[in-house]
Amino acid sequence: MIRSVFSSLSRGASAVIHAQNRSAEFERLNAKTDAELASLGLRRDAIARYVYRDILYV
Repeated sequence: MIRSVFSSLSRGASAVIHAQNRSAEFERLNAKTDAELASLGLRRDAIARYVYRDILYV
């Protein structure tokens, strides 16, 4: 029982950390100029698709 509670808390904390990391990456990329994004092979309209590429199937 206690192990299950701690396991659930750990998964929840991990999800929050991943969400924060994705949000930070999105903000970092969104702050770049179009030229900087192009040098990375990205377009502004593809930032979300890039940041969430492992969970979004667009």
